[in-house]
Amino acid sequence: MSTAEESRQRVLVVDDEADIRELIEITLGRMGLDTIAAADLSQARDALVDQPVDLCLTDMRLPDGNGLDLIHHIEAQYPALPVAVITAYGNTEAAVDSLKAGAFDFVSKPVDVHKLRRLVDQALKIGQPVTAAPANRRNGESPRLLGDTPAMQRLRQTIAKLARSQAPVYITGESGTGKELVARTIHAQGPRAAMPFVPVNCGAIPTELMESEFFGHVKGAFTGAARDKDGLFVAAEGGTLFLDEIADLPRPMQVKLLRAIQERAVRPVGAETEIPVDVRIISATHRDLATLVTKGDFREDLYFRLNVIEVHVPPLRERAADIPELADCILAGLASHLGLDPTPSLAASARDALQAHDFPGNVRELENILERAVTLCDDADIGVEYLRLQSPLARPDENTAPPTAETRPAGVEPLENRLEHIERQSIIQALEATRYNKTRAAEKLGISFRALRYRLKKLGID
Repeated sequence: MSTAEESRQRVLVVDDEADIRELIEITLGRMGLDTIAAADLSQARDALVDQPVDLCLTDMRLPDGNGLDLIHHIEAQYPALPVAVITAYGNTEAAVDSLKAGAFDFVSKPVDVHKLRRLVDQALKIGQPVTAAPANRRNGESPRLLGDTPAMQRLRQTIAKLARSQAPVYITGESGTGKELVARTIHAQGPRAAMPFVPVNCGAIPTELMESEFFGHVKGAFTGAARDKDGLFVAAEGGTLFLDEIADLPRPMQVKLLRAIQERAVRPVGAETEIPVDVRIISATHRDLATLVTKGDFREDLYFRLNVIEVHVPPLRERAADIPELADCILAGLASHLGLDPTPSLAASARDALQAHDFPGNVRELENILERAVTLCDDADIGVEYLRLQSPLARPDENTAPPTAETRPAGVEPLENRLEHIERQSIIQALEATRYNKTRAAEKLGISFRALRYRLKKLGID
C-alpha cells in the first residue's frame, strides 16, 4: 500500500438501505476518502474493531438497534471518534437526542450532498491543530477562565468536550462570570475556529429591527432599506453565532429564531426564498430561563432546542482560591496597558480581603476594583485600603433585567455618563489652568500623577 493510500482518511457508513450507502460512499470517494460500509449495528461494531476509522456516519434506524446505541458504544469505546447521524426529515426530536448522546452533528434524509460534504469536512477537522488564537490567554486580556479549583478544571474539561460537537450549547451563570469567554473558547477549540464568531446581545436590539438584524433584508423591504443587507446568521456563516441574554428575546422573534435553527435557513425581510445557513448556536443568560418558560415568557420548544447541552459558569465566590491568580493576571494587563513599571502587586492583607469578599459582580467586579486601586495607589504595592471594598450587598434578583434605554425614564441620563462628563471637564480645566503641566494639574485635582495619567488615557484626552 502506498504512503498516499495509508494517509487517506476512512469513514464508516452505517445504513441498512443500500442505495443511501452507495450515495454516501460515492460522495465521500469524490472527497478523497475511503469508506467502510455496514448494514446494521453488529457489522458496525465489528468494523470498528477490525480497523481504525476517522469518522462514523450512522442512520438512526437500524435492523438490530438504533443510532443512539452506536453513539453510546463509540462514546464508551472510542471517545476520540466523531460520529454523525442521518435522521428522517423533520424528526427534530431524534436529532436532538443524538446530539445530547454525543453526536457531532446530523443530516436529514433525503441526504443533501452539499450539506453532507460540509458536515464531513468539519468533523474531520476535529483533532487537527487549531490555527486560531486561543480564547483563554494568560496575558491579562481574558483572565476569567484562569484558576485551578475543581470547579474551573471541570469547566475546562466540559469546554474541551463541547468543542468536538456541533450541538447547541446553553451557558448559564451570574453576570460578570465570563459566559461570552466560555462561548469564545468553545468556538476557538473546535473545527469552526477559523470562521467567524459573531456575538449579539439580544437585549440591545430594538424590537422593530430584530428580524432585519438577525436575518437581513432586501432593498425596498421597508422604509429606509436602501440596499440589501446580510443579517447576523449570514455574517456567522461557517462559524458560531453567540446569542447573549437570550431571555430578552421577544416572543414573536422566538418563533422565527426557532424556525431558523430547525430548518438551518433564514428568510431576509422582503425576500421570497430562504437562504441556507451553517452556524453553530451558543446562547447564554444570567436569568433562569426554565422559570421564564413556566411563566409563559419564553417558548418551551425554543428552550429545549437551545438547551441541548447546558454549561454552568461558577460564580467567583465559589472559587475564591483562584482570586490571587486572577488578580495577578488583571494587574499585569493593567500595567501593560498603562505602561507601569514595576507591575503593581497586592499586599497580603489586600489578597486576604479579596478572598473574603462576596463579589456579587464576579470577575467583572474584581477587574473594576483592581482598576480603581491602581489609579488611587501611588506605590507598586497595593494595600487593602485602596480596594475600597463595600459591605456585602444583597444580590439582585436574577430575573430582573438591568434598566435599558427603553425602561429608563425619559430625559434621565445614565449616572455613569454624567459622572464621566464632569470628570472630563474638571481635568480639562485643570490642564488649561496649568498650561498642560500634568504634574501641577494632578496636584490641583488632588490626585496622583499616575491617577491623572490613567484618567487621561481612559477618557481619551490628549
